[in-house]
Amino acid sequence: MITVESVSKSFNGKPAVDHISFEAKDQETFVLLGTSGCGKTTTLKMINRLIEADSGNILINGKNIRDQKPEELRMGIGFVMQHSGLFPHYTIQQNITVVPELLKWDKKKTVDRIHELLHKLHLSEEILSRYPNELSGGQQQRVGIARALMADSPILLMDEPFGALDTITKTDIHSEFKSLEEIRNKTIILVTHDVQEAFELGHRICLMDKGKIIQTGSPKEMIYHPLNDFVRDFFAQNRLLLEYKISALRDLGLSPDEKEIYHQFDFTEQTPVWNALQKLSSEHQHSVYYETLIKAFNDYRKLQIV
Repeated sequence: MITVESVSKSFNGKPAVDHISFEAKDQETFVLLGTSGCGKTTTLKMINRLIEADSGNILINGKNIRDQKPEELRMGIGFVMQHSGLFPHYTIQQNITVVPELLKWDKKKTVDRIHELLHKLHLSEEILSRYPNELSGGQQQRVGIARALMADSPILLMDEPFGALDTITKTDIHSEFKSLEEIRNKTIILVTHDVQEAFELGHRICLMDKGKIIQTGSPKEMIYHPLNDFVRDFFAQNRLLLEYKISALRDLGLSPDEKEIYHQFDFTEQTPVWNALQKLSSEHQHSVYYETLIKAFNDYRKLQIV
């Protein structure tokens, strides 16, 4: 879907992005992860030509983005900015309808789409007449996502979209975001410096440092098969928590008797170990089942660590 071929960008003679290449697959959430200044936001903005690459090629569905006018290119790409990026002097309705107006949608189509997205993002219709500063941070971010989804573009670019939110709000929005059917049908490139966010939302992670790609892979590959010490050290502080989150119950090799836990707590093979343990703990019924999962996870973990 999106192919980046040996792309570079310098500012004042200093490389910000240095000959990077990657491919974001169709309907994949591809995460650009790294510390501030590693080049991830510059990379993202080159995809919709908010920043022009110095060299290399970027292709969407095999077509070079330089063959389109920037404004036409952006019409087919949803973009969620840091801190929601809402226009402060526009009402929420005016913010959400920016793209439909540019596309010259008829009023009924626009209104129907607004109501559809408000429902999916758990926003009330009464906010439409408000201004961004009258909403909470979580509401503003949901509105930013709604605006990016209005035209139902197949591509969504997200630049630190949840960075300004508190942990509880961020957790709620992550859950809502992953559950949206429309999100599952899009190719998404997400920029973040939050390791847990990258692992929760990404199908694959591209770890960057000093304008270069250090390693690209699935969350499990990044944890269990790091290419070098930089990758290993980058995830070291959060490693155990990340292992819980990337491991599903199906990975643990539970016996038929142990799988009774599925029926007792509405778990499935795909339930993350972390989620299962959280539920068992919160319901205060965890003694036997909790210990069973912990033991099974530790046995599984020993086999993965190299």
